[in-house]
Amino acid sequence: MRRDPEPLGGIHPLLAGRFSPSRFDPAAGVDDDSLGLLLEAARWAPSAGNSQPWGFFASRPGEPDHGRVVRHLAPSSARWARDAGLLVVTLAHRHVDDTPLLYSEFADYDLGQAVAHLTLQAQAMGLAARQFRAFDLEGLTEELRPNPGWAIVSMIALGQAAEEPAKDRDRRSVTDLLSAPWSPPDTP
Repeated sequence: MRRDPEPLGGIHPLLAGRFSPSRFDPAAGVDDDSLGLLLEAARWAPSAGNSQPWGFFASRPGEPDHGRVVRHLAPSSARWARDAGLLVVTLAHRHVDDTPLLYSEFADYDLGQAVAHLTLQAQAMGLAARQFRAFDLEGLTEELRPNPGWAIVSMIALGQAAEEPAKDRDRRSVTDLLSAPWSPPDTP
């Protein structure tokens, strides 16, 4: 069992201890109660107009749907994602049915909020989560056939990490977070 590091600059230990593992313990599953708690956390995420435009497709090793998901992983993610106790495909409700009319222009942002809630709940439960997009999007969409208006966005591998977080995790500075997106003002 790994210990969470001390909070950095006063941030909560759940945030300070979060990391994306590159290896999962294949013997550690994610049971129904844990899956329910993860989805409950996502359910309570905020969304524009309370539209809650997110959905999930969850599969575990040994279940028939797991093979439907795993076969579409890119080689780079298949190396570690196959061993996760749970793979979750994330979806956003972007359009009204199969029209170009937007259901929510904030669907992807709101899905990100739900995934963040799910990720922190996983951390609180002693599970690790790694979000990724290294899979065949077209093939997975054809395989799962989401309802009209819904789009697959990413995947999350969840389970017991089979490694410790790196001691020195490189993160951008707070100053850079405030200045990077802006161009310097024009000077006359």
